[in-house]
Amino acid sequence: MEYSYVLEGQNIIKKYKNFTLDIEDLKIPKGFATALIGENGAGKTTLLDILAGIKLDYKGSLKFFGKYNDKDREKIADIKNSIGYLGTGNYFFPQWTLSQIEELQGLLFDNFNLDKYRQICSDLALYQGGFFEKNKKVKDLSDGNRVKLMLAGILARDTDLLLLDEPASPLDPLMRDKLCNILRDYLSENDGERSVLFSTHNISDMESITDYVIIVEQGRIVEQGFVEDLKEKYVIIKGEKKDETYAAKVIKNMSTSTFGFEGICLSEDLDKLSGMDIAVERPTLSQISVHVMKEYSMLGGVNNNKREAS
Repeated sequence: MEYSYVLEGQNIIKKYKNFTLDIEDLKIPKGFATALIGENGAGKTTLLDILAGIKLDYKGSLKFFGKYNDKDREKIADIKNSIGYLGTGNYFFPQWTLSQIEELQGLLFDNFNLDKYRQICSDLALYQGGFFEKNKKVKDLSDGNRVKLMLAGILARDTDLLLLDEPASPLDPLMRDKLCNILRDYLSENDGERSVLFSTHNISDMESITDYVIIVEQGRIVEQGFVEDLKEKYVIIKGEKKDETYAAKVIKNMSTSTFGFEGICLSEDLDKLSGMDIAVERPTLSQISVHVMKEYSMLGGVNNNKREAS
């Protein structure tokens, strides 16, 4: 099936002293939630900063919404307004009050909807006791509530693409679930024209919202595809102790116990295990991600990167 892409990149390279981000071909499908998965230090934040225009000292080319390049993104206000970005830093000064933040966002963005902003703040339980504390300062908020505040500001704008760096990381399980619902509602609006790219090192937090996956290891893409396709590509294998030695030739990152073994392998390799008494199960996205990252880590990485630049 053919898909259009909301964001494309070719030969994106950003070099540090001991780390190189080297993305040969990046394609983010339009109308879906794409998860950028990788260990801390894999290059996720560096890539998102490049896509958002935070870092401009890189090589390569980008295309947004099928027709604009990265220079257009910097020159044309409507393109930047169409992109919402959540980074890992703090957007707001510690002494700013919630009232001042509302005012500022209304001044900065023509597409900022104050009523929607307050509703999202309420949905994310940002207002303690259900009340808007207009004089409360950013420095008095927890880390989780600061992220909620930034999320609300982004989601209250009329955008077509969200770039979110570890949005679920500081949230509790209930808020992660609410975030997934909010993102699902975002994608369902505007007739499939909206898209989300978010990073995470723990996909189980956001698996329910994820449609497409890009796994990065030490600065490069090592696996990608729609979730359902990846769950067809890999299988979980469980078997008896007596078959452990032979199974280890096929199954990577196998775990063993006194009762038997368990591991993950490519579906196309199942015939190599014929004759064994095995159970075959469908893997979760989390299991696939861990398997892929472990495999490339055990290979010594893909480009000898050492610098942590998550």
